[in-house]
Amino acid sequence: MCRYKGAWHLEQKLLFPAAVFLESENAQTLSRELMECVELAKGRNCLIPLNLEEEVFLKSLCGDERHLRISRGIIRKGITKITEGPLMGLENRICKIDRHKRLAKIATTMRQNNHYITAGLEITEKIL
Repeated sequence: MCRYKGAWHLEQKLLFPAAVFLESENAQTLSRELMECVELAKGRNCLIPLNLEEEVFLKSLCGDERHLRISRGIIRKGITKITEGPLMGLENRICKIDRHKRLAKIATTMRQNNHYITAGLEITEKIL
């Protein structure tokens, strides 16, 4: 959500702008078909398969429609509790919350690096 011209607007942005995800029921056929692309990009590690943990994490966030919806939550005594949305149960992965922009910085385990994604999070109540 982004506020401009006096109203809130729903905005959509790419979660991974530099990545293309390919999904197939048959991994061997997909790999065989992509071998031509690998030959074009020799010396670069451009095809990286996701492990099961990463795949489950992305599917739980984005669901079948492949869109990360906005979540809602509250802050009680400094502890964030997500009440609805895809971030429920992932409170321990939230690194930073920007209440003004309604965004949360979420830590992922993609490629064993410190990688973060930005997700919509509206904090509806803060109780001290």
